[in-house]
Amino acid sequence: MADVVIVGGGPVGLYLAALLLQEGVKVQVLEQRRQREQHSRAIGIHPPALEALDKAGVAGAMVDAGVPIRSGTALSRGRIVGSMSFATVSDRFPFVLSLPQFTTESILEQRVQDLDAAALIRGVRVTEVSDDGGLVTVAVAAPEDGGSRGQMSAPLLVAADGARSSVRGLLHVPVSTKTYPDHYVMGDFAAAGGHEQQAVLYLEAEGIVESFPLPGGLRRWVVRTAGPAANVDARGLSRLVHHRTGVRPDPATNTMLSAFSPRSSVACRVLAGRAVLVGDAAHEISPIGGQGMNLGWLDAAELAPIICAALAGRPVGSDLHDYASRRRKAARRARWQAGVNMSLGRPVAPPLLGLRNLALRTVAGLPSANRLVARRFTMQ
Repeated sequence: MADVVIVGGGPVGLYLAALLLQEGVKVQVLEQRRQREQHSRAIGIHPPALEALDKAGVAGAMVDAGVPIRSGTALSRGRIVGSMSFATVSDRFPFVLSLPQFTTESILEQRVQDLDAAALIRGVRVTEVSDDGGLVTVAVAAPEDGGSRGQMSAPLLVAADGARSSVRGLLHVPVSTKTYPDHYVMGDFAAAGGHEQQAVLYLEAEGIVESFPLPGGLRRWVVRTAGPAANVDARGLSRLVHHRTGVRPDPATNTMLSAFSPRSSVACRVLAGRAVLVGDAAHEISPIGGQGMNLGWLDAAELAPIICAALAGRPVGSDLHDYASRRRKAARRARWQAGVNMSLGRPVAPPLLGLRNLALRTVAGLPSANRLVARRFTMQ
């Protein structure tokens, strides 16, 4: 028995576990992966998420391990289109923190282990979910341990098992999915091209190229491609970057390479009996703009006090209803923002490129508009 079973030991599940364990809640986190994914995927942590992470006592360690991005610059055909400072977006965290997801998860897992060394169980997969109105029971299997099986019950179940959530399927919660005409390839290389701790967007006629600093003297390059780019290698990505930007990352220094085609999926509901969906299980958002992981943390930060109140015997029906409404609204807003981000990076005919750049330069030159865009970009 536990007070809460959390399915999914990624960044959102671990964060929620830390919040609850701090309050004396008995938590069991079930994670299918034996080991964390080594490749860095999500890297951007926005100021509201850092405020939330501070509640779990991990923001300081993350800031120490990451690279604070305090400004961004947009370039096109070698000229500056506009610049943006994040100095006014937060009093405590006036930056976007760049930190590989592997390190983020390591810090969160250590925090959970410090609070309860037995809270996280790896190598188990949830195969069934049943809810009798008082307890939720999950059946689990451990395929790598000879197929051993068992079950676990708790008053509450939280599904934090990602965009392809198996728990969501077992709960029969439908999703609304949207695809986009966009494709990207990204890779991490030794830093090249200057700009140190700045984010740089290259707004070119053939499509956007994005560049972000990473710890350890690396930079991540993200290139929009005309179609799926599954066969692009480090040399191919380096050539694409050089062709559009004039910067040539060294292929020999490549540490990660990935191609992806964004989509978004929003669950039709986040509450199912005594179960709650959070993070990507509730709303998968395009990674362009780096909102998904942050949105999941903000879900968990709002949900944790409601869970504590429910376990204390207080009525939380209206609180849960309001929570679900707010988080679905936040997901819709993030989905819209991701769509805007992708539309700005799509190819444009050369005659229109100058007009678009002029419009962006005009907006960037207005201090009030610049501050507004900076706040939107950082999920304020």
